[in-house]
Amino acid sequence: MMDLQHGSLFLQTHKIVADKDYAVTANSKIVVVTAGVRQQEGESRLNLVQRNVNVFKFIIPQIVKYSPNCTILVVSNPVDILTYVTWKLSGLPKHRVIGSGCNLDTARFRYLMAERLGIHPTSCHGWILGEHGDSSVAVWSGVNVAGVSLQELNPAMGTDKDSENWKEVHKQVVESAYEVIRLKGYTNWAIGLSVAELCETMLKNLCRVHSVSTLVKGTYGIENDVFLSLPCVLSASGLTSVINQKLKDDEVAQLKKSADTLWSIQKDLKDSPLSELFKPYLFVFTHSTSELKKSRNLSKQNEGGSQSAENSGSTTLRSLQNSLSKHRNLGKPLQPQK
Repeated sequence: MMDLQHGSLFLQTHKIVADKDYAVTANSKIVVVTAGVRQQEGESRLNLVQRNVNVFKFIIPQIVKYSPNCTILVVSNPVDILTYVTWKLSGLPKHRVIGSGCNLDTARFRYLMAERLGIHPTSCHGWILGEHGDSSVAVWSGVNVAGVSLQELNPAMGTDKDSENWKEVHKQVVESAYEVIRLKGYTNWAIGLSVAELCETMLKNLCRVHSVSTLVKGTYGIENDVFLSLPCVLSASGLTSVINQKLKDDEVAQLKKSADTLWSIQKDLKDSPLSELFKPYLFVFTHSTSELKKSRNLSKQNEGGSQSAENSGSTTLRSLQNSLSKHRNLGKPLQPQK
């Protein structure tokens, strides 16, 4: 925290705060959720799901309480399932609950292809869709440089029959996070830059297209409520629209398989009391001290003005008690919001 504060001059950010009181997040335009248990070496993102669901069941209601008009950007893994969980717990419309999804996977894909081709990554166009994880889908039919389709030049590209073994590039994309975790225990720089780009797109209303996780029911024949990455237009209002790419039959089949993989785990999620024991610190970037004062005043109003919001421990305790009362029926599947 102190390290970030000392660097705030270079970010031209007036105030950076950390607190256990969710009131400091009040009136946020975007809330980025990175909280969760750390992924272990060799652990699939999907194996993390239940432990992190427990964490989210405490966090998400507090976020919506203080910032009901925000867009929530989920980064914690497994990001697609946790974005679904966030959508259900928050009650927010689907265009304001987004997962970082395959934005980073797509960047890795373009970087690795560009390395092979000897060009800059921004000149190499390709997409990774589906799950942010082992069942992600490389859209080889759409890979191009300056409008020239690489699959037209090499029809076997991305298949087992490809003598140039381009399929290895996608394999590297899938395994890259595991490799970084093996080497240093966690990932931070690439995902941080990816999330910063997503926030910039929304805060500046740039309407750029990103591969992010969104509700895909009814798309490409997917029948269940799952979140997967598709090319999406992001703006100040959140997710504005989804680009429906013309995928080949095998790519659609892979996307459906990715959806089935997530649904097989998602449908059996259980409630758990562990979430009420997790109270993470919150890092908030504000543009002025007046915004921070407003958020603390809002905390006083929400708590009836009986106690100063500066006493964050008591505020959190009351929030914890309220949360406990809402989750007495343990062991039942998560119920969707109406």
